[in-house]
Amino acid sequence: MLLDFNSDKPIYIQISEAIEDDILKDIYKEEEQVISTTELSVSLKINPATARKGLNLLVDDGIIYKKRGVGMFVCDGAKDKILEKRKKSFYDNFISSLLEEASKLKISKEEIIKMIEGGN
Repeated sequence: MLLDFNSDKPIYIQISEAIEDDILKDIYKEEEQVISTTELSVSLKINPATARKGLNLLVDDGIIYKKRGVGMFVCDGAKDKILEKRKKSFYDNFISSLLEEASKLKISKEEIIKMIEGGN
């Protein structure tokens, strides 16, 4: 896991997104244990509270859950939740602004599709 300490994105969010990426890549499968707060803080040389905050974001989103005294585990259906969340974010951050700009420029849906497929 690589963190960008110069990024505007907070470290705890980078941690939660990196673990989500690992779940999407099947590095962590459903019902498997994820890296612990201590392991994260030691390996990344960050404050344990920052690592905990990143993991707690995933708990709040229903991506991982805590087993008291054992650790954190990937929830059933976590991969689907991440995909849905990221698709919505992709639409909100890219597609909606693309469609808005296309409308201003009077670019049709067919023209957009052609552009996406590699034609001008």
